[in-house]
Amino acid sequence: MDIAARNLRDRLGGALIAAAATPMTASGEVDLDVVSRYLSGLVLDGVTGLAVLAHTGRGPYLDPDVRAGVIERAVALGVPVLVGVGGGAEDPAAQARVAAELGADGVLVFPSDGDRVALHEQVWRAARLPMIAFDLYTRPCPAGTLRELLAHPGVAGLKTALLSDAMGCQRAIALTREAGRLAITGEDRMFGPSLLWGAEAALVGIAAAGVGVTAAVLEAFAGKELRVFEEASGRLDRLARATFTEPMEGYVQRMLWLAAAEGRVPGTHAHDPYGPSLPEEERAVVLAAFG
Repeated sequence: MDIAARNLRDRLGGALIAAAATPMTASGEVDLDVVSRYLSGLVLDGVTGLAVLAHTGRGPYLDPDVRAGVIERAVALGVPVLVGVGGGAEDPAAQARVAAELGADGVLVFPSDGDRVALHEQVWRAARLPMIAFDLYTRPCPAGTLRELLAHPGVAGLKTALLSDAMGCQRAIALTREAGRLAITGEDRMFGPSLLWGAEAALVGIAAAGVGVTAAVLEAFAGKELRVFEEASGRLDRLARATFTEPMEGYVQRMLWLAAAEGRVPGTHAHDPYGPSLPEEERAVVLAAFG
């Protein structure tokens, strides 16, 4: 493993990394001052790392200038910053170079339909930033490909977000640990179980708001008191059932509703124009689950 990847792996062990949303208006306009206040609030409330411009942050849809501004705001907060690359029309290698130039600590590489190993090599050669590979439910990664990715010197860890595939999640965690990389849970709907299966850090969209609910599960797991862990996991599961549900892409809007209710973002910037339209009555369901 490359020394930079090893250092990032060690730095992120035990971390709660928020897959941060990108606050925006209904027409998709981004105010970077709003972004800065939002990200700062996540850090103040207990996240120890930020993943910006990933799936939750709608990174593939944003213009390069906006992407650069979001990265700059995140890096200024002094916590480890991962930047989502790929998944859209822009060259992921070029996105990785910009992330490196702006001081990001690593990149989260979106799954692709083509040669995933070649994609990671392209990103690595372009920027030499440590990479987090991504096993996502919309494009689950075959075991053989996972092994190849986890053998790449630039890969520091793997985020698994397989939603309801418990066996796939267990396999991915086991393969990651066998390869000496960091096993990162992205399993909002299997959060507690994924820790029991061996996940060593978390990078989750459910920490885009309501940070304390997620942080409490990690703290309880580290404390080894079963009843406390059970209660904390139950609170998170209730929130996840209300936010990570069909239509699944609606979770970004649901988390922005919660962020607005907490005062993290103004209501004018609590919109996800790239997700499905949700009935207004769902907002009350989300807020009730949080309360």
